[in-house]
Amino acid sequence: MNESPNPQFFAGFDWASRHHQVVIVDAHGQIVAHFQFENTAAGWDLWRQKTAEFAPLAVCVETNQGALVERLVQTAGCAVYPIHPKAGKAYCARKAPSGVKTDFRDAWAFADALRVDGHAWKRLQPADPLLTELRLLCRDELALIGERTALVNQLRKALEEYYSVALEAFEDWTVPAAWRFVQRFPTPAALAKAGKRQWEKFLHTHRLFRPETAPQRLALFATALAFTAGDSITQARSRLALTRVRQLLLLQQELDDYREKIEALFARHPDHDLFGSLPGAGSKLAPRLLAEIGQDRTVFENAQALQCYAGTAPITFQSGQVHKTRIRWGCNTTLRSTVHLWVDLSRQRCSWAQIYYKAARDRGKTHACALRCLGQRWLKILWKMWQSRACYDAELHAKNQLAHGSWLLQIKPA
Repeated sequence: MNESPNPQFFAGFDWASRHHQVVIVDAHGQIVAHFQFENTAAGWDLWRQKTAEFAPLAVCVETNQGALVERLVQTAGCAVYPIHPKAGKAYCARKAPSGVKTDFRDAWAFADALRVDGHAWKRLQPADPLLTELRLLCRDELALIGERTALVNQLRKALEEYYSVALEAFEDWTVPAAWRFVQRFPTPAALAKAGKRQWEKFLHTHRLFRPETAPQRLALFATALAFTAGDSITQARSRLALTRVRQLLLLQQELDDYREKIEALFARHPDHDLFGSLPGAGSKLAPRLLAEIGQDRTVFENAQALQCYAGTAPITFQSGQVHKTRIRWGCNTTLRSTVHLWVDLSRQRCSWAQIYYKAARDRGKTHACALRCLGQRWLKILWKMWQSRACYDAELHAKNQLAHGSWLLQIKPA
């Protein structure tokens, strides 16, 4: 086993929110212990007592992160090996082809899988506290952004029923200024009553007064009463709109706090300059890339391993004369979406990235597929930077392209 203390016993750990099932087998596959314990302090004390006599013990569990894994890694004499849920399901089916499923049978299947095939598995290492916190904050931030999107959609839906002028006045409803407008002028009647002077004051206060857009907005505000709903609908929907606005403003304040904390943690990490040098990553995407890729250089043996983990490498199917490829869904979805955003923004900073993308589009690739192709290229560069701990150097990359006779040099940028 990879970095294993040469265990003679193997445990399958089937976890749940309230209790966990454990089956321990020896090197010959014989069950030597099985028990269940509650997910409490007393339960984890029982786990440590039960497993102490089998140390060194290799443990197979169907996850690779969270408080559960942290407790397992910290258990003395235990080496933890994660198994992918899809692979775990296949191992369980091998033990019970009939489809019978119990917690005991699943734990037994995991233990035996680790005994038979675990020699090629990678052992989980104790996580760096800073990196763990950064990863959780980045993922929580994404979840909160998803909630903000849902609230914005609900706000727009309410405005559609009674306040079409407000919808037309702002294209981007993710900015607080648009929400403040609804809060300041909650109904078409309130907007009309306020008058031009108050309209201009609002635009100036929120830095929205632009010579090219202000006249159109003011003219639109003047038509507030031209197309409205009845009083009952207006009163009900304006109350809902104001509720969504208050929720959005509070949520945005929390997101700002999250962003401040994430940037502070990112600045303290040793790989800050490396990921911060990536063109297009910026202050938002660079911490997410670091959080998902991590700092353990032994995790990804080569660039292809990182590409598979990020979902940019396609799945190949070959049987006889049939050879097909398809998109890879079994990957780190958070890293996949982050890479997608990053490589798209990199086209504005790197001419070679735009050339590579344009060439893929000219071959008939869709926008998403072309970005995955560009992501493949970028991740190969990032893996090399990550291994050598070197920041991105545009001049060095250009020299390498010239030295290797890259086909990109033969295409003139548009």
